[in-house]
Amino acid sequence: MAINLKANQRQNLKQSVTRDLRLEGEVPSVVYGKNKEPMTVAVNSIELLKTVRDEGKNAIISLNIEGKDTVDVMLHEYQVDPLKDELIHADFYIVDMSEEMDVEVPVHLEGEAAGSKEGGVVQQPLYEVAVRAKPADIPEEIVVDISELNIGDSVMVSDLKEARKYEITEDDNTTIVSVTPPEEMPEEPDTDNADAEPEVINEKSDDEEEDSEENSDK
Repeated sequence: MAINLKANQRQNLKQSVTRDLRLEGEVPSVVYGKNKEPMTVAVNSIELLKTVRDEGKNAIISLNIEGKDTVDVMLHEYQVDPLKDELIHADFYIVDMSEEMDVEVPVHLEGEAAGSKEGGVVQQPLYEVAVRAKPADIPEEIVVDISELNIGDSVMVSDLKEARKYEITEDDNTTIVSVTPPEEMPEEPDTDNADAEPEVINEKSDDEEEDSEENSDK
């Protein structure tokens, strides 16, 4: 189900006007698509953030553009001011609901690995999986249950269930999550001989010392 979001057309692209839009809580945006003329619009920053947080970055949005027809879009890219942590720009891509598209879907781990209770370390090298599907069939996330994983076990892309409306295009041999053995503690240094006297190199015998003294008296 698509999420409704209102947008206003943006004709004046001067920096001063764009800055004022941001101060008013609007995000300057561009809407584009295959064989479509790009449109400059502005959307409410709070509504857009709420949509992304609640529905995920691959959510289908019905963008109601003032004076235009409603179009189905996906949030393709957005920029955030690192200092203010505010949205400063967004790109929306017009989607054809009847055509498949390639997207990245986040992976969510569920449960506590059995091996972690024995000191095993859960490692997740893959946080997103490449998927091909029609827009309405794109999952919000892919859940991987790790509760039965013991030390040495792993879950590969090939282990994901086949009953789905989307195609996973990631390499089957790619590891999603694994449970590795606990790191070995470094061996303690041998302290048994720590108090032993150091070996004296070239130590003279008593006879050699006496000969040396006699020679020095001559």
